[in-house]
Amino acid sequence: MSMMGELNYFLGLQIKQLNHGTFLSKTKYCKELLKKFNMESCKERVTPMSTNCYLDLDDKGASVDQTKFRGLIGSLLYLTAS
Repeated sequence: MSMMGELNYFLGLQIKQLNHGTFLSKTKYCKELLKKFNMESCKERVTPMSTNCYLDLDDKGASVDQTKFRGLIGSLLYLTAS
């Protein structure tokens, strides 16, 4: 690693190396996720959905892009597991 210089980013995580420890930050990764999925202007919520709501099949609803949805879920899983 000394030949490549100081490590700043690894797998989307920002790394800060100091004399008394190494710190990881997910801020940049979170901002990139919001930008990637066009959610930069969304408002935050404590509970994003009603807890007493039941979901059922919507035959007349618009179809959802499964690739985008799976990418979002996978990115959130990586964010919570890292």
